[in-house]
Formats: sequence, C-alpha cells, structure tokens
Amino acid sequence: MYSDQSAPGFGSIDVDFKVLHPVLEEHPPAYSTTGSAGFDLRACIDEETLTIPPGERRAIPTGIAIDIKSPSVAGFVYSRSGLGTKEGLTVSQGVGVIDPDYRGEIIVSLLNTSDQTRRLRRGQRIAQLVFQPVHQARLTKVTDLSETARGAGGFGHTGKM
Repeated sequence: MYSDQSAPGFGSIDVDFKVLHPVLEEHPPAYSTTGSAGFDLRACIDEETLTIPPGERRAIPTGIAIDIKSPSVAGFVYSRSGLGTKEGLTVSQGVGVIDPDYRGEIIVSLLNTSDQTRRLRRGQRIAQLVFQPVHQARLTKVTDLSETARGAGGFGHTGKM
C-alpha cells in the first residue's frame, strides 16, 4: 500500500526514499495493512538465500536509504514478531535507530537466537521501520539530583508480584 496518504487515525510525516537494490523495484516499501505502525524492510541480497547459524549475527542490507523530513522524528528498526517468535531471528541490538540526518543504506543486524541454522530468502521481510518523535535533552551537570520516593531503587526493587 504505497501511498502519500496516512491511514485514518495515524499522523503522518514526509519521508523520501531512495531505492538502492533491484529487490525494492519488485517489492516497493509499503505498509502491510492500514493499521500497521511500521513498514517492512526486506533482505536485499544478491544471492537467493543467506544462512545464519545458531547464535550468529549477519548484517543484512535492505536496499533503501531515507530522508526523514522532520528533524524531531527518527526511524526505529524493530524485529518482525513472526520472524522472531517462529524462527528466532531478531534485531541483534534490540532496536536499531535511524537518525533523521542519516542518508546511508539501512542495514539490519539479525541475530539467530534459535538452535538451528536459519535461511533468509532474497526479498524476505526481515524487520519493520517505525517513525517516532524524539527529543534531544539539554544536559546540565549538577552535584545532586532531585529526591523521589523511589530514589535509586532499580532492578526489581518493587518485588515480583
């Protein structure tokens, strides 16, 4: 569903994209459904398949570069739920960040968390790109931070239940 219109209920931003691999001529970037938060990124590899052994990572080119027209929005690369749950292939760093001033090809690092070698097919959907607002902090060095009821408690300090 490539369109210059956002789905009802969704805000929209302008993003230009450049095709860097012929796979995207066959499968242009698109949202899978009108309610999809992200559009799928595809494995733009020259060979028909690529293998990822258990516990290993591979940097997979996606054949796309983008120009986010809003400086207060970044792209976030998330795992596809089915690929992660069924195949054990997840974005290796958890979430990839595409800064609004980055103009290079989006590369997805996939980690095989399963105990079996997995195969990616040329053009396969491997991750999803979601656009979200971001804020840069005005950092101020201080000697003390404000007090809260929680304080420095972390890592399960409130219990399990």
